[in-house]
Amino acid sequence: MKVRFTTLGCKLNFAESSALGKELLSRGHQRALQNEVPDVCVVNTCSVTDAADHKDRQAINQLHRKYPNAIIVVTGCYAQLQPEQIAQMDGVDFVLGQNEKYDIPALVDTLEAQLPHNSTPPLHNATPPLNHAIRVSAIREVDEFHGVHSGDDRTRCFIKVQDGCNYFCTYCTIPYARGKSRNPLISEVVADAQEALLQGAKELIITGVNIGDFGRSTGESFIDLLRALDNLQSISLPFREGTGVGSYRIRISSCEPNLLTDEIIDFVAQSKHFAPHFHIPLQSGSNEVLSIMKRRYTRELFAERVQHIREVIPHAFIGVDCMVGVRGETQACWEDYLEFVKGLDVSQLHVFTYSERANTRMLELDLYVVPKAERQRRSKILHAVSEEKTRAFYEKYANRKAVVLWESKKEGDQMSGFTDNYIKVYRPYDKSKVNTFEEV
Repeated sequence: MKVRFTTLGCKLNFAESSALGKELLSRGHQRALQNEVPDVCVVNTCSVTDAADHKDRQAINQLHRKYPNAIIVVTGCYAQLQPEQIAQMDGVDFVLGQNEKYDIPALVDTLEAQLPHNSTPPLHNATPPLNHAIRVSAIREVDEFHGVHSGDDRTRCFIKVQDGCNYFCTYCTIPYARGKSRNPLISEVVADAQEALLQGAKELIITGVNIGDFGRSTGESFIDLLRALDNLQSISLPFREGTGVGSYRIRISSCEPNLLTDEIIDFVAQSKHFAPHFHIPLQSGSNEVLSIMKRRYTRELFAERVQHIREVIPHAFIGVDCMVGVRGETQACWEDYLEFVKGLDVSQLHVFTYSERANTRMLELDLYVVPKAERQRRSKILHAVSEEKTRAFYEKYANRKAVVLWESKKEGDQMSGFTDNYIKVYRPYDKSKVNTFEEV
């Protein structure tokens, strides 16, 4: 059967979709090409904001209009949180929760088996009729961990090392959509990483929902995981003389500031393979708002983390998540927040505009509500601050040498790649350069 994946949201979703796609291929199914009509459409959804929910619904509606005879399976965070709402949408046949997501390959096998002998889709004409269903378990009760790594990109591979969250920040639905914090054994992650490298990946990105919480369900620790991944001796090749780059490099995805310890930062500074690249969620530069959000740090601790990175890895790229317009973000709090962010020596801001989420504790608080137009205004201001910081960071490295890992995507007559500290570089396209390190 021909299957098309539409994936929205975070890199974790993309890694999971990629793994499901590989499992389907191993069972004899096919990925529907761009010009092919799929038999089954899988929509892996995000639900981090109201805007994300809207994009999910748009994607489902577009697929149904374009492929009216295809079976539509909706999974992911939105499916976990609002299954009945999704099931009522035209064209939706199955709604699968986060834990049921991994039943998709078996479901596609079953759908194919339901076709009349020597028949071809549309499946909606099959007899007996399809068993349309909502299959969503109580995710907070789930202990299973489904390890995956993406393999769609020749160069880069996302490896899932953790899932779920126990933090319950007042604005966030992720603990209800992803369940409790859980992880595999370090040995299992190492096996995934080795497989990815053997398949040709040169860059590994370790990802999850709250990766700094790694070890909660196995009694291990995040720093021990990093040490193990830095020493994949059976795979790694000797360093390339003069470049400081071995056969692979690793990036750490978003890590909470209270979990990004000085020990981790110092380790990255002297490691063989970890890139000088950090992504740290701030969410607000106002301590009053951080308290309302139930975040587990102060802005002073955040500033200390940034300062320590700059002391031991001056050239590191530091990306920061920022949210604007949450309840309780008064004008005074916003001005305090803005001045704090302007003073941070970081490389880029990833700006989110707050939207009210059902079943979050934020809605129970009697606080100042920022008008939506003001939320958008504040967002634009932070985007401008981000552009200024990124430009300043890039300009520091103009005319300097750096090692770039070239990627496969062709952009006109150009190709691109990233330095270890996440500066995007272009050169004329040369197929022989794809998935290779080069000093430029």
